[in-house]
Amino acid sequence: QVQLVESGGGLVQAGGSLRLSCAASGRTFSTKSMGWFRQAPGKEREFVAAISSSDGNTYYADSVKGRFTISRDDAQNTVYLQMKSLKPEDTAVYYCALKTYSGSYSNPRLYAYWGQGTQVTVSS
Repeated sequence: QVQLVESGGGLVQAGGSLRLSCAASGRTFSTKSMGWFRQAPGKEREFVAAISSSDGNTYYADSVKGRFTISRDDAQNTVYLQMKSLKPEDTAVYYCALKTYSGSYSNPRLYAYWGQGTQVTVSS
């Protein structure tokens, strides 16, 4: 069983930065790709970023490309999401997830384990 715990959310002004962390339990972390998703009120959960386990390649939604950076520390079983130049439209609950099925990194159905989420609020 894998448990994921996010932290680092909060309230920030537009243009500011935050770094989210996701700590994972279990010994399979280093062999799994990880992703970040977000869900705003009244909207569907959407893909934000992912990082592969095999080669460390990263993938981003167009809306965050150039502003967000995903990284991982396998020794610490932790994945990070550095967010810069934040916009009010980035306001959402952010979830980390562990990918367990092959396929598109942006498909939430391919992630079997999810954290509880952390709120990010960007004020204008």
